Amino acid sequence: MQKKVFLLAFLFSLCLSCHRVTGKWQKVTLLYFDTVCEINLLCPTQDFDSAKAKIKEIFGDIEKQFSPGVLSYSSPKTLTLYRKALAIYRDSDGCFDITVAPLSHIWGFHNHSYRVPSPEEIDRALEKIGMDKIAVKNDEIGLLPGMELDWGGIAKGYGIDLASQAMIQTGVQNGFINAGGDLYCWGKNPEGQSWRIGIKHPRQSGVSAILSITDTGAATSGDYQRFFIQDGIRYHHIFDPKSGYPSQGKQSVTVVGPETLVCDALSTALFVSNEPKKILQRYPAYGAIVIDSEENMIFFGKEFPIHVQK
Repeated sequence: MQKKVFLLAFLFSLCLSCHRVTGKWQKVTLLYFDTVCEINLLCPTQDFDSAKAKIKEIFGDIEKQFSPGVLSYSSPKTLTLYRKALAIYRDSDGCFDITVAPLSHIWGFHNHSYRVPSPEEIDRALEKIGMDKIAVKNDEIGLLPGMELDWGGIAKGYGIDLASQAMIQTGVQNGFINAGGDLYCWGKNPEGQSWRIGIKHPRQSGVSAILSITDTGAATSGDYQRFFIQDGIRYHHIFDPKSGYPSQGKQSVTVVGPETLVCDALSTALFVSNEPKKILQRYPAYGAIVIDSEENMIFFGKEFPIHVQK
């Protein structure tokens, strides 16, 4: 499953226990969505196996339903996520668009055979792009010939939201779920404080800033994970659905807010958009940290505690 970025998490020793909370910190690493998923929960040892099994069930179901090439568009989860994607598509003036799969194909990102397509190829691909071309009838998504959906900018966040809410509903009061940079954290970290989340520097090792958050999701879109360089030009996988070319002007966008799936989709939308502030005005509970092509850090929307690294 496609996607995009690394969001580093600064976690402290997991053998420490939170104050006046029963259980101990349990940690497991899973592999879903073509990435490493890190799960950290404060719970009794006897409950951890069932918690882990529930997360694996949720992640496995999301991965199966939203993997590239899946042609079933009538399941309840598919319709739910489609409607959420459509809302963000409209709110972002088309900057977030799950129909960009044809662009990923012609640029070679689907099979790592990277190339710069001809303008004619891009024009043909653009004819198949646009969520306004999708029709939903009798609770089934209908696509035009040649169209294909790419859920990579939203499905992983959806899975994280489902998994974290399942854990909270079963009584896990402190936890952290991170799937390759899309994450949700709640309660306290092992030191009894808010979770500290590092935003990766897009051109150097280390981090650009550290967020201090809890009961919050976060996701980053960046030009540094999936890209190739040809004739000195960096081409990455975050496409402008209107031009058919990789978006320019930014190196990374991190979005923080209540739902990880919204953070996931908005990070793509803001990366593409020339008016990120306008989009975030429609999402007042969310904030964004943008690192532009000159490595300037710019903040939009709701403010969250953050320490900028020197």
